[in-house]
Amino acid sequence: MSGKRNVAQPMAGDTQPRAADEPATLAETAYRRLHRDIIAGVFAPGQPLRLELLKQRYGFSFSPLREALNRLQSERLVVAAALRGFSVAPFSSEEMRDATETRILVECEALRRSIDNGDDDWEAGIVAAFHALDLQARRVKAILGEPGDDDLSALEVRHQDFHRALIARCRSRRLLDLAEQLYAETQRYRLPMLTGRAFADEARDVPLEHRQIMDAALARRSEEATALLAAHYRRTSALIDRNMAAQTRAGD
Repeated sequence: MSGKRNVAQPMAGDTQPRAADEPATLAETAYRRLHRDIIAGVFAPGQPLRLELLKQRYGFSFSPLREALNRLQSERLVVAAALRGFSVAPFSSEEMRDATETRILVECEALRRSIDNGDDDWEAGIVAAFHALDLQARRVKAILGEPGDDDLSALEVRHQDFHRALIARCRSRRLLDLAEQLYAETQRYRLPMLTGRAFADEARDVPLEHRQIMDAALARRSEEATALLAAHYRRTSALIDRNMAAQTRAGD
């Protein structure tokens, strides 16, 4: 799933002024920017993350970069090897499926709790997030040719907002944190599918899947809502698996 967009190069203007920042703030900023670029595919799976390259790209010293890389390693987005340093975690069908199934466990439990605890604001948040996602999905679908990066980025933000809204009232910070981590782990596999129409599953109606999950959640039908959510994630996982296999065969 690598391509031209996965080659990391120093970018003009990518350095942020930081004279008054505290070290912890520098490390957090370095983490957020590295996290964003790994998920977006700026760095290819398996690509070394040499500190000198990262220093040139982001303008941070080695200390906050190491702290950021260690944090990303704990989140399975980065791996480290003795004498070779850090690199982006490679793509693996087994890892992707494991992350998906763990995400199902976490988010289905969070959704059950949110359905139990949800109030009017929770319901309104889901409806608003679904509407925003549906509008952007329609815009992207109507584009002739390949959608631009801005359109896909907006779609991804609204997609994440919708799934966050579903579990927002679970009343567990740990479940929400785990959901965020697992979203990122699966997102780095899913995003390459959005770069071209060839990866689309024409037999699948994703907006309808989202609507059905929303309707079941708002009707407080916990078992139905969680079953629909699990099926939604497993369909995406199966599509990613097929595309990874196809790309492997094409590269042989």
